[in-house]
Amino acid sequence: MTESMTWGKPELDLSGADWQSGSRGVGEVQIAFVEGFIAMRNRERPDSTSLVFAPDEWRKFTLQARGGRLDPT
Repeated sequence: MTESMTWGKPELDLSGADWQSGSRGVGEVQIAFVEGFIAMRNRERPDSTSLVFAPDEWRKFTLQARGGRLDPT
C-alpha cells in the first residue's frame, strides 16, 4: 500500500514498516521510521491514513507534546 502524503512529503510505502508502540506499550499511537521520515498511525485503525513527519517536524511535535502544548483542554 502506498500512501499519498501532502505538504511536499514523498509517497512512502508503509506496508512493510516496522511499527513500534510507545516505550510502555500504552496508548494507541505507533511510529515507524521509513526512508528518513517518521510515520505515525493509530494502532486501533492501522489502515487509516498515517501522519508523516520530516525529522525537524517530528522534533518540534514531540517537544510540544512533552511540554503539554498539544493538550486540547
